[in-house]
Amino acid sequence: MSFVRFEADDFVVSSDAISATLWSGGATTLTTFFTSSTQEAGSSGDFYLNVYQTASTDANAAVQFAIAYGDSNGSGSLCYNTLVNGKSPTSTIYGQWQDLVIGDENTNFTFGNITSSQMFALSIERARYKEALFLGSLALTISASGGTVTVTDNSSYVTAIQQINGQRVFQLISGSQGVKYTGSATTADGYSVNSGSYGWLLPDIGAIILNPLALAAPAVSGGIAFTFSGSTSGSITPNKSANTSLYQAISASGNFLLNSQETISSDFVFVRPKSSQFNYSQNPSFISGSGNIVYSQFINNPQTYITTIGLYNDTNELLAVAKLSRPLPKDFTKEALVRVKLDF
Repeated sequence: MSFVRFEADDFVVSSDAISATLWSGGATTLTTFFTSSTQEAGSSGDFYLNVYQTASTDANAAVQFAIAYGDSNGSGSLCYNTLVNGKSPTSTIYGQWQDLVIGDENTNFTFGNITSSQMFALSIERARYKEALFLGSLALTISASGGTVTVTDNSSYVTAIQQINGQRVFQLISGSQGVKYTGSATTADGYSVNSGSYGWLLPDIGAIILNPLALAAPAVSGGIAFTFSGSTSGSITPNKSANTSLYQAISASGNFLLNSQETISSDFVFVRPKSSQFNYSQNPSFISGSGNIVYSQFINNPQTYITTIGLYNDTNELLAVAKLSRPLPKDFTKEALVRVKLDF
């Protein structure tokens, strides 16, 4: 067996971003929405609402995303203890997302230039995407009594990426698949007039934060007059009404387009058998057990076929094997260049 040490220029490392569909079944757009009455009525239903692509009782049903409403003042859900005002599932949800996204439970969400004590979180099921959400692919349509609005991220319009608590944050604007809509109802940035952006896209944790103030604005201000029972602490069944209201607003539109993204790192190894190398073989058909060449005509004019390339470390341990699609003839008159691609 012959070994040849690789040189530094025999290695090239490359990274490519690969996008793919997000939803179950390879669907590019989620058009049907279902919930589970069992989950909604259970203890978790006080905090969030799971959304499926088909009836939750179907064999192929899988959670696509979850909806959760948060309010820093605890409005919109029953208090844990009637003697402690403002501590409820909505305040817990808001605090959890503050810690996760902002990293500071004393700092509220800021949408554009508007600070809000309330928010909706759409958390994409982890099994739906690979590494991150694909920027510029979002088109989420939300419908209410005041009309419809489609939101996307502003990644195509920013020169400096906003970083919050070490993660990328993009504002949600009126538009579709990375292209903003312009009109009298929105600002030049694509924000709702007087209510800031429509929320945040957090691609690295697979989440969308929606700004209720922008959705609640009238149509002339870029909103859809979206309303929900979330204004009075302790006035409704714990958090279920707010989550259900947003679910109905999303399912009514039947349009949730979003893709995932994965970075594939490849190590290219260039194998260069030169004219003087790998012309002899230790195969029993080529060399006898005593070490003699079986056919005398191969002594000065050998002919071999390269079928497999093995990559070894310095202690001759086999690390990887590359199989050629067809045998490659090799003799003293031929040189070869074989590119081996290692994905990881």
